[in-house]
Amino acid sequence: MKKKGIVLFCVGLMILIFTACEQQKDAASTSDDIQNKTVLEENNSLEEASEIIDSTVFVNDAGIKNESSLLPMKNGFVTAQILSGNNGDIHYSYYLPENYNDNKNYPMVVVMPGYDKMWFGEDSSGTNLDWEGVLSWTELDEDIIVVSAQLTDWGENSARQAVQLTEYFLENFPVDPNRVYAAGYSAGGETMSQAVAMRPDLFAAYLHGASQWDGTYEMIAKNRVAVYIFMAENDEYYGSQKARDAYDNLHDAYENAGLSDSQIDEVLKLEIPDNEYFNSRGIYNYHGGGSILFEDESILNWILLQEK
Repeated sequence: MKKKGIVLFCVGLMILIFTACEQQKDAASTSDDIQNKTVLEENNSLEEASEIIDSTVFVNDAGIKNESSLLPMKNGFVTAQILSGNNGDIHYSYYLPENYNDNKNYPMVVVMPGYDKMWFGEDSSGTNLDWEGVLSWTELDEDIIVVSAQLTDWGENSARQAVQLTEYFLENFPVDPNRVYAAGYSAGGETMSQAVAMRPDLFAAYLHGASQWDGTYEMIAKNRVAVYIFMAENDEYYGSQKARDAYDNLHDAYENAGLSDSQIDEVLKLEIPDNEYFNSRGIYNYHGGGSILFEDESILNWILLQEK
């Protein structure tokens, strides 16, 4: 019996020793797996960072949440961004020039599209980016940051969102504060005429295309914001008289601000092409065809020549 007990004790001891060794082996294997997984994840993250822009939520000093990239910026179009603040979510995209450099200051244009390219849910995302009103600025000789939002209306709320978006880029991107420009077409023009009137200190010039003027005039003139108005003579939606009225009201405001006629001519332009201007280009819808103004480099370059 004693021998049997000794044998059983030895067998049990050997089992315990073998089990402990296996547990140590499993623990080491698990540790290796964790380390390998961590390395793999890090490598994947680095690879993803070079291929895509990660969507991460953060809050800047102004308390504005932005679903945007915390990784190094890439050039080209950055799409489907969301900036959230007191006036609701702003769906926007932006363009960084080919040789984008954080250490260089760039002019920036904030351009708002017409109704058909505004925000109507996920299916509408990015529809404004195949529009000449955005693309034309990226094709100029000068490197420019281009920002375009797809807002949900063209009233006061949308104007405040346009201002908020402009301020966000001024705070977070290497933008030359003396060369910030606004542009709006149709419904986007109604928005931007209000936004520029709300914060004329932000903008050096504004391109108002095929739209009615919904903003005020006095502060724009006092801040000497340059304005270019473009409207087809027979615009089916607005009619050209709205453009003439905006021009006359701005002219009076500049005059009241102390500018001479020659000085006003330098900062205020009105262009109202007739039907032949459009027909010769194969355009017979004069309101929709009004966006052709963005194909005229002389107009775009006039805007870019203005500085605060």
